[in-house]
Amino acid sequence: MSPPAPLKLIALDADDLAVISTHVQDARVQAADIVWRQDEKRLVIGLNRLDWEQTLAGGACSRRLIAALRFDRVLACKSRNIDLEAPEAILELLGIEFHASDPPGGCALLMFGHGAALRLDVECLECELTDLGTDELGTAV
Repeated sequence: MSPPAPLKLIALDADDLAVISTHVQDARVQAADIVWRQDEKRLVIGLNRLDWEQTLAGGACSRRLIAALRFDRVLACKSRNIDLEAPEAILELLGIEFHASDPPGGCALLMFGHGAALRLDVECLECELTDLGTDELGTAV
């Protein structure tokens, strides 16, 4: 099976973000790969996501892809149950939701396993998911 073209998805509303959330479900995130650039109003997360398209197409084995998840126009970033003093800690991303409060603004909520979360207060929703390549092993989960 030939590798699919890398994903590049952009979310500008809650429906778009739901699509990205589906693609990052069960992604592994190392705490050190969560980068909050307050001066740029940007949060970037490096992640290792399951290739759900290959899995659903009946691929022989699941594979993981290295990807970047970026949020722009972020006014504030708050975390819960994420130990930034343990940069090697692995988090499992369960999903992402957007809650509008003062349109077009609101908050994006990234939910991780074991009650960990990131809350992003945003001027408006601007999120991008971009695949960067396969994991270091190439295929195995």
